[in-house]
Amino acid sequence: LSAPLGWIVLVYLGSLAVLLLHALWVKDSFTGKVEPFHWTLDAFAQLAGNPVYLTIAVRTLVIAALVTLTDVLLALPISYYLARVASPRMRAALLVGITLPLWASYLVKVYAWRTILQGNGLLSWLLGPFGVDGPGLSELWSTWLVLSYLWLPYMILPIYAGIERIPNSLIEASADLGGGAGITFRRVILPQLLPAIAAGSIFTFSLSLGDYITAQIVGGKVTMLGNVVQNTYVSNLPFAAAVATIPVVIVLVYLFAVRRSGALDNL
Repeated sequence: LSAPLGWIVLVYLGSLAVLLLHALWVKDSFTGKVEPFHWTLDAFAQLAGNPVYLTIAVRTLVIAALVTLTDVLLALPISYYLARVASPRMRAALLVGITLPLWASYLVKVYAWRTILQGNGLLSWLLGPFGVDGPGLSELWSTWLVLSYLWLPYMILPIYAGIERIPNSLIEASADLGGGAGITFRRVILPQLLPAIAAGSIFTFSLSLGDYITAQIVGGKVTMLGNVVQNTYVSNLPFAAAVATIPVVIVLVYLFAVRRSGALDNL
């Protein structure tokens, strides 16, 4: 596996290097053409000099963090039920139900949520008899909800695997020592699940950080970093590449922090 893995690493690191090189290229102000191998920091200066992009970066980071936190809170009880409570037949059925949406098209799922959330959509039709209006396609709320749904399986599966690896003897010992369900969860189960939560959060956080299609379809006027790249890469390639380095740096910092915390040592 060393040779294929080496090629994957080479292609991945090579693409990041090309991204950085594009961010350092010069864009001719008169012709609008990009002049390769003429190095400058103008794209980064333009990015740092406009506070709008700082606001967009903070908004993207907050949405990614909220999606990750939401998926953790949803995945913990679901995964615990799958691993410790559900019968084998029920467990198999639920696992199929959790993984089946991963086979569906990303766009189909996002447009399905648009149909559900929009003003005259399914949710409004269900809530109408009770005199409650649907939420509509609000900016941050819709983006947060749909992204949480999209990446939830990537959080459930690692936590489910982590719970399955916890020996029953630990939980039984906690009960024998008088630990209730809450104490057992906080002091026995949750510390054992930190590596699994860290693994799942890498997926949900990074995927949310780089997403732009969901915000475009269901987020109304909300703009994330991916939308800035989408809107500028044709007219100003160096600037789009500079914007694209922001999520890369954030993910690298997050991976470094998770690594330093030791959460991945026991995976």
